[in-house]
Amino acid sequence: MAQYQVTVKSEDLHELFSGSEGLGGLVESILNQVLEAQVTEHLKAEPFERSEERKGYRNGYRHREMKTRIGTIDLRVPRVRSGSFSTELFQMYQRSEQALVLAFMEMVVNGVSTRKVTRITEALCGTSFSKSTVSELCKSLDPIVKAWRDQPLDDDEYPFVIVDAMVIKIREDARVISRSLMIAVGIDSDGRRRILGFMIGDSESEATWSEFFSQLKERGLKGVDTIVSDSHKGLVNAIGKHFQGASWQRCQVHLTRNILESCPKKHHGELKHKLRKMFDAADITTARDLRNEIISAYSKTAPKSMECLDGGFEDAMAVMALPELYRRRLRSTNSVERLNREVRRRERVICIFPNSDSADRLMGAVLMEQDEEWSTGRRYFRMDAYYEYKESLQTKENQANSAETESDTSQTTALNTQETNLHSL
Repeated sequence: MAQYQVTVKSEDLHELFSGSEGLGGLVESILNQVLEAQVTEHLKAEPFERSEERKGYRNGYRHREMKTRIGTIDLRVPRVRSGSFSTELFQMYQRSEQALVLAFMEMVVNGVSTRKVTRITEALCGTSFSKSTVSELCKSLDPIVKAWRDQPLDDDEYPFVIVDAMVIKIREDARVISRSLMIAVGIDSDGRRRILGFMIGDSESEATWSEFFSQLKERGLKGVDTIVSDSHKGLVNAIGKHFQGASWQRCQVHLTRNILESCPKKHHGELKHKLRKMFDAADITTARDLRNEIISAYSKTAPKSMECLDGGFEDAMAVMALPELYRRRLRSTNSVERLNREVRRRERVICIFPNSDSADRLMGAVLMEQDEEWSTGRRYFRMDAYYEYKESLQTKENQANSAETESDTSQTTALNTQETNLHSL
């Protein structure tokens, strides 16, 4: 990253600390110095400097206003004779905000906007824009999102994967159609959360989920031990098809909702408390005992709810096989639900995407920024206990195989001895 030396005038500091509106002037002074430093770096020479490394000459300035939260700032943007100088200073928005603005612009260009949307886009993007303006902006943002979405995953293992979907609306051929945004979050070998990928599909069918999982595996997804999701039939079938050998953890929050849906409302509070106590059990034996007590207590008043509990119990308690450290965060899809809320916050602003590319761009940009935050933030898990647990399982398996081999050898030896004795007779 380039470093610039900035000089602050004493009068600017005096205005700032005196309580008057001096912050705008201070920022304006700093940014103008940054622009001057950037053009010097571009030309490899100071103003009027004679240098063999010079790559061009200045050609005056143009004034440009930048509207900020502290007011309008007047910037003196340097020009060079070749016209080759450009600055990234005016890329005011993060990728997600750029994508949001682009979605607004596409709505206007495609004729589906309101006057309010038009005013917003004009305030954010300038007095006017056209299809060519939208196209040029997309060229700078789309490759970044696409490169992130298609990045390989084979450089690490992801023992825990959480998947979920949400419905968004997209305008296609003058119709508004519901589409499913599928998201996969993984925890890597270092215990950090990563967004593995996303895909906008026609529905949550088995075929669509299979396509999404195939894309993840083609990019190198490996080492999956536990997958957490809700009990959507198409999703569960796709998990069984693509991740054989991995255990499926049914989201306990979704199971609780399904149980309460068929239960009389007067029992909701008490039943919910008992279900929480069951899910919080220290071991699977205690959990099964609590399940049996619940079924006995509500089998007559809420028979359908008890059928749901009995049928979904084992899948919802699959997490009990893991060390206690990992159970609470892996027993539901809550971590993805919080991510979904952040995605939904941006999606509600648009409401209906003008096309599929716009949805891909905005959703991808939001998820990309969240992935960057997770990858540089605190670890979600300490993975030491998990790998010790896996090592102990492998040791037990090896011992069992060894014992089985010894048993087979003993039986073979005994049979051979019997045959020898028969021949001797």
